[in-house]
Amino acid sequence: MLRDIDLNKISDGKLYGLNDMARTDCNGCKGCSSCCQNMGSSIILDPLDVHRLTCGLGKTFEELLDVSLELNVVDGITLPNLKMTGSESMCAFLADGRCSIHAIRPGFCRIFPLGRFYENRSFRYFLQIHECPAPGKSKVKIRKWIDTPDVRRYEQYITDWHYYLKDLQEYAMDFSHGDNIHKLNMYVLQQFYLRPFDESKDFYQEFYERLADADMLKSNLVKI
Repeated sequence: MLRDIDLNKISDGKLYGLNDMARTDCNGCKGCSSCCQNMGSSIILDPLDVHRLTCGLGKTFEELLDVSLELNVVDGITLPNLKMTGSESMCAFLADGRCSIHAIRPGFCRIFPLGRFYENRSFRYFLQIHECPAPGKSKVKIRKWIDTPDVRRYEQYITDWHYYLKDLQEYAMDFSHGDNIHKLNMYVLQQFYLRPFDESKDFYQEFYERLADADMLKSNLVKI
């Protein structure tokens, strides 16, 4: 999502790395689920998020779209996000006030209340000070908090996916590319979401193979 933010207004003004400590732990939430409600379409899913969900729940992407996910246009690119449901606009995966997919929760949920600040083809974390109402949070090392295996490789993947989408979104904002944008949207959905990643293979290796093909298609369309 393309946006300009003033870190001084939404954070403690600091940027964090994996080995830094930040006040993120609200001690098990203690029944609070405010961060799982009224989020609109903001919890956007990357390909690894969807891979984890489809494998962990034993459902296809299309089946998840019927109940718990939805598609929305984000700066010209169609991407999936968690669906909010019911009169209280709760995450479809929230059950009795608790996350039913906690072990395979999406990256945005995994790092909350941290956010990512991108610059110079990389990113660091920042602490969102207005998003979680729980008092008395404890300090936790960022690496431990985001609870992700092979975290350096994961961060590189997140960076590469972000900047691939950023380039697409900037291209999409030029409405003269109408037909090409439709082709790119359909290609991204098919290659990274609808077409399953092989559970028996290394996700990152397969992702980068697909990303190379996607970059080639983008380059060819940009020339048109």
